Amino acid sequence: MLIANRGEIACRVIETLHRLGVTAVAIHSEADAGARHVRMADVSVCVGPAAAAESYLDIEAVIEAARRTGAEAIHPGYGFLSENVAFARACTEAGLAFIGPDAHALEVMGDKIRSKNHVAEAGVPMADGISEPGLDDEALIAAVAAMTYPLLIKPSAGGGGKGMHVVERPEDLPEMLKTARRVAASSFGDDSLLIEQLIRSPRHIEVQVLADAHGSVVHLGERECSLQRRHQKVVEEAPSSLLDAETRERIGQAACDTARSVDYRGAGTVEFLVSDEDPERFYFMEMNTRLQVEHPVTEQVTGVDLVEQQIRIAAGLPMTLTQDDIVLHGHSVEARVYSEVPEAGFLPSTGTVLALREPSGEGVRVDSGLRTGTVIGTDYDPMLAKIITWGADREQAFARLEHALGETVVLGVETNLSFLRSLAADPDVRAGRMDTTMIDRMVPQMAAPEPDAQLAEAAALWVFGEDQAAAVGPGPAGWRHDGWRTGGSACPSYLVRYTPASPEAPPVTYSVLLNGSSQVEDLGPASPTTGILDSAGPEGAGRVVRLSRDGTSMPYVFVRGATGPEGAEVWAWSADFSGMLTVLDRRAQTLGRLAQLEAEQVTAAPEVTAPLPGTVVAVEAASGETVSAGAGLVTIEAMKMEHRLTAPMDGIVRISVDVGETVSRGQVLAAVEVAEADQTAEASGGPAEESDGSHEREA
Repeated sequence: MLIANRGEIACRVIETLHRLGVTAVAIHSEADAGARHVRMADVSVCVGPAAAAESYLDIEAVIEAARRTGAEAIHPGYGFLSENVAFARACTEAGLAFIGPDAHALEVMGDKIRSKNHVAEAGVPMADGISEPGLDDEALIAAVAAMTYPLLIKPSAGGGGKGMHVVERPEDLPEMLKTARRVAASSFGDDSLLIEQLIRSPRHIEVQVLADAHGSVVHLGERECSLQRRHQKVVEEAPSSLLDAETRERIGQAACDTARSVDYRGAGTVEFLVSDEDPERFYFMEMNTRLQVEHPVTEQVTGVDLVEQQIRIAAGLPMTLTQDDIVLHGHSVEARVYSEVPEAGFLPSTGTVLALREPSGEGVRVDSGLRTGTVIGTDYDPMLAKIITWGADREQAFARLEHALGETVVLGVETNLSFLRSLAADPDVRAGRMDTTMIDRMVPQMAAPEPDAQLAEAAALWVFGEDQAAAVGPGPAGWRHDGWRTGGSACPSYLVRYTPASPEAPPVTYSVLLNGSSQVEDLGPASPTTGILDSAGPEGAGRVVRLSRDGTSMPYVFVRGATGPEGAEVWAWSADFSGMLTVLDRRAQTLGRLAQLEAEQVTAAPEVTAPLPGTVVAVEAASGETVSAGAGLVTIEAMKMEHRLTAPMDGIVRISVDVGETVSRGQVLAAVEVAEADQTAEASGGPAEESDGSHEREA
C-alpha cells in the first residue's frame, strides 16, 4: 500500500500496515528525502521538488509511484489529495484501491454548499445561512442583508478551517469576501463561498462514523474540538463533557443518517455546532470524507484501530463491529504541536530540529513525524506532532497531558508547547467551560514565556565552560580570555539575551556574573532522570545539563546554534520555557554597543519585513501613496496561511515587492517615510533619548 502523504499521518498509517503485514510504500518530495516516514517505510519514491503542488499534489506522479512499486492500494491520509475526486477516480482507473469513499460521496460532501442542501433533505438540523452555488460578491452581500451580524464566511470546497473569516460589521463584508475568495482559490482551486450565521458560544462537536459496502453504519461516539485558533483545532478530546446520554444518542444517529444519505463507505466524520447555552440543540456543519487529525482520541476510548477498519472496508470486507460493540472507556485528549509563536498571533516559524525528546509513560501516545535534522520550512502545514493521553476520567487525561507536554523537548524551531501546557492547566478548560472563541480571548491576556535568571545563568555557565578550555590553550598566560589577571582572576561577566518572536514584546537581558557559586554538570544526551534526548546540531549535540545552586539542582537541555560577533546562540529548554538565547561575552557586548551607537546616528524609514518566507498574494498600496498607521500594505502566504502586514505609522509608503514574488524571512517588503513637513517639525524639536525597550536583570 502506498501512503500519499507525509509527516505524522504517514508514520501513523505505516505502523498499522506493518502490524498487518502489509508492505508500506512512502512517497516524498526532495525536501523530505530524510524524513521519518521515509525511513519507516519499506519502499520510498521521490515524486518531485519541495513545493506540494509539484510533488504530493501531483496526481500523475503519485499514481506512477504506485505503478512502479507494485502497490495495490493508496491511503491518502488527510489533507493533500484525501478528498480530491479526480485523485479517487485516477486510482480507480489505474486499478488501485482508494482507501476512502467513492466519487459520489466525495463530490457531495466535498462541496459545502451542495452537502448542506443534501443533508438538509435528510432531516439533519442546519444553521441559518446562504448556501447557493454560483453567487458572486454582490449577490452574497444582497442575500445576507437581512441576517444579523456577526457572520461566518466559509469556502465551499474548503477544510481544516482554512479561508474562514468572521465578519462583525456590514461594512467589512466586501473586503472579507475578496480575501476569502483569494484564499479559497489558492488553497482549494475553487473560490465558491457560503455564509452562515455565527453561533455565539459555539462548541465544535464531531462524530466518527464507519460504513461498509454491506449496509452497516455505526458511530464511535463524539469528539469535542472547541479549542481552536484561526478556526483550526488545537486540543481535542473524547468524549465531550457537554453532551448528556440522550443528546449523544441523537447526534450519533444524525451522523449515521448523514453517512447513509450518500451511501458512504469507509471512515468519516460528521461535524456539528452545539450552542454552549443550549447544548441539546446541534447544527450540521460538514462531513469530512477522510481520517481526521484527531482520530487518536477515538481510538483511545474505543480500542478500535480506525486505519485498520478503513483498509478492511476498502477491501470489501463486512464490518465485524456493531453499534452495541462500541463502548467508550475512560477519556482521551490530544494536543497538536505546531511550529508557531502563539504570542505573535500564531505566526508560523521555521528552522531545523536540533534536539528532540518525545514523552512516554502510562496513558501517553505520540503521533509524530519528527526526527533530529528535520527542516521545518514553509511548503507544508506547520503541525509537527500530536501528544495524546488517556485517563480513567477527564481529569486524569488532562493531568497526564500537562505532564507529557512538560517533558517534550523540541529545539531549533519555535513551537506552541508552552502555550499548550498552559492551556491544559487552565481552570476553565479543566472544568469543561470552553467554546471555539476561547483561545482568541485568552491570547491577549497571556504573558509570553520568558527564561528565568537560573536558566540564563546555566546557559552562560555551559557556554563559558566549553569556551574556557579553548581559551586557556597554549600560549602566554597574559593573553588568556578566562578573566585571569596578574593580581588574581576577575569573575567573568556575561549578558544573556532573549528576543521574543513577537515584535511587540521587548527583549529580556540578564547580566550574569560567574563567581563560582553555581556549577553545571553536563549529563550528556541520555540520563536516567531526564530520559533519552535525540539530538544532533551543526555546532554540537544537544546536551542535558543540571545546574546546582544553593543546594538545589535544576535540569535543562541546551544545544549550540551559530556563534558569531553577536554572541553564541543557544537553544534552551526548561520545564517552563523553550527558545533561543544569545550569550554575549565582553567582546560581543562591546561590538554590540558600538553597532547600536552607529545605528543611532542613521535616520531610517520604518520598514515592514517578512516575518517568515512566503509568497506575496496581495499588495494594497502603491509607492508614493500616503497611508495611515494600521493600513494594509502587503499580504504574504506561508504554511497555508495568509499574513497581512500593515503600516507601522502615518507617512508615505514605498512598496518593494510585487504579487507573486517569493520573499525570504526578514526581507523588506515596504517602508513608510515621514512626510517632509513632519521631518521638519521633528528636527526643530531636537533629538530625544529613547530606551531600546529591553528589560535588564541580574543573575
